[in-house]
Amino acid sequence: MEWTIKQFQDMTLDELYAILYLRTAVFVVEQACPYQEVDNKDQESYHLLGQDNGDVVAYARLLPPGLSFPQASIGRVLVAPSHRGQGLGQQLMARSLAFLVEELGQKRIQLSGQTYLEAFYKSFGFQPISDMYLEDDIPHKDMLLVMED
Repeated sequence: MEWTIKQFQDMTLDELYAILYLRTAVFVVEQACPYQEVDNKDQESYHLLGQDNGDVVAYARLLPPGLSFPQASIGRVLVAPSHRGQGLGQQLMARSLAFLVEELGQKRIQLSGQTYLEAFYKSFGFQPISDMYLEDDIPHKDMLLVMED
C-alpha cells in the first residue's frame, strides 16, 4: 500500500478521475444517494490517497479551516469495497490526523460523520457536538477533536 497526500493542482488527471470515480461509486451509487458529489471544495483541499498496485482504494479529503467548518476538517472518508476489513480505515484516519496536526498545525478538527461510524471516529478522540441530523437522507453527527497543547 502506498500513501500520498497531494494538493488538487498536483494530482494527475488519472488520479483525479480515480478519486471522483471511487467517491461517486461509494457515496452516490453504493449508498443510493443522489447528491452533488463534486462540490467545489476539492481545489482548496489536500487529498490523501491510498493506492494498491496503482489503484486508489482508500481516500480522504483534508480541508483547511473555513472551507466546510471554522476548523480544519476531514471528509469523503472511504475505502473501496474490495479492500474493506483490512484496517485501511484506521490507517486512513491516522494519516489524515497526523497531516492536519503535524504538517498544518491544526489543534481542532471537525467532521460530519455518518452515525453508524460514531464509535470509529470516537476511537480517534472525536466527540459528537450535534444531535443526529439527516444529510442526503443519511443520519449524521458533527464531531470535533480538540488536541491538547
